[in-house]
Amino acid sequence: MKVRSVSITHPVPQSQGSAARHYVEELFAEVGIGLKGQRPWDMRLIDPAVPERLLAHGSLGLGESYMDGEWECERLDQFFDRLLRADIASRVRPFSLLWHHLRSRWLNLQTEGRAWQVGLAHYDLGNDFYAAMLDRRMTYTCAFWQQAQTLDAAQEHKLDLVCRKLGLERGMRVLDIGCGWGSFMQFAAERYGVQCVGVTISAEQAALGRERCAGLPIEFRLTDYRTLDERFDRIVSLGMFEHVGQKNHAAYMDVALRCLDDAGLFLLHTIGRNEQGHGTDPWIHRYIFPNGELPTIAQIGRACERRFVVEDLHNFGADYDRTLMAWHANVEAAWPRFADRLGERFRRMWRYYLLSSAGAFRARDIQLWQWVLSKPGRPGVYRRWAS
Repeated sequence: MKVRSVSITHPVPQSQGSAARHYVEELFAEVGIGLKGQRPWDMRLIDPAVPERLLAHGSLGLGESYMDGEWECERLDQFFDRLLRADIASRVRPFSLLWHHLRSRWLNLQTEGRAWQVGLAHYDLGNDFYAAMLDRRMTYTCAFWQQAQTLDAAQEHKLDLVCRKLGLERGMRVLDIGCGWGSFMQFAAERYGVQCVGVTISAEQAALGRERCAGLPIEFRLTDYRTLDERFDRIVSLGMFEHVGQKNHAAYMDVALRCLDDAGLFLLHTIGRNEQGHGTDPWIHRYIFPNGELPTIAQIGRACERRFVVEDLHNFGADYDRTLMAWHANVEAAWPRFADRLGERFRRMWRYYLLSSAGAFRARDIQLWQWVLSKPGRPGVYRRWAS
């Protein structure tokens, strides 16, 4: 899960002391945010140098200063909702972050060799930590809250929605690209009687997934998606495309194309952004998802050209807000178990990640799409899923 990139155009002049504070106060006042912590969404400065750090380093400085305990906010989700609705970030464009965006534009940061970095940095944090944060099936993607009141129910509703969109039938062979701990495969095998192959770049996920799915017709492979070359009746990819990068969109679709049966269906579930850019947010890149990059509808559409027919496109990004808030509540409740191992700076980093992301989805700054794709010439009419 990632926050969108902020483009860099002209640098903001460096400010000092009271001048920096005055500029930030005026900027934040436009969206009703103060610096004295009087309301839940206000920033409360502990270190008076935070405004200078924000102007010098943008979102990276804002996130790092929070991790360092230099400012507080009772409701970070509301803080970011207000900032992003007004696109305040576009008015803080420090020159110091120019290299981050040029590097993302010029280099392929999601090569097969680099793809393993996010597994080590993020997904291998510890299975017990993720088990405490997520639902009982350990589904680390957006839940579908229609007709659901609990996280467990909302995630099962989402998994069943995916199965229905794919038209799963007993005996089908299904590929899961970026399978995580196997929540979809376990659900689909149990409820729909299918056989599954899942690929992941996280050794921790693969190990626990095999344990949780023991006795089911499910195979976990610790490999990059680019190695795949065999046929499946259906393909699903939930929350993995954000790690592919626009320089690899065509290669990713080519893999899906060669692995999908001519009469098959491919469901792509991904976070996306509203406008084109390069790379992800610098703070998210450094601390949460190395080398991640959110796609746009146009980029996915271009990658589908001459490969796939778009049968269905469904946006339920607003549901990610509620999902992230549920994850945050779970982490806070379980934190005493992890405090000694992970430390307070990690806690502040993780809180910032979950709540800033919740604010971004609430502001509709980023989206969650499910695409249903088929090969050209697939017989029959795709019957739109029923909610």
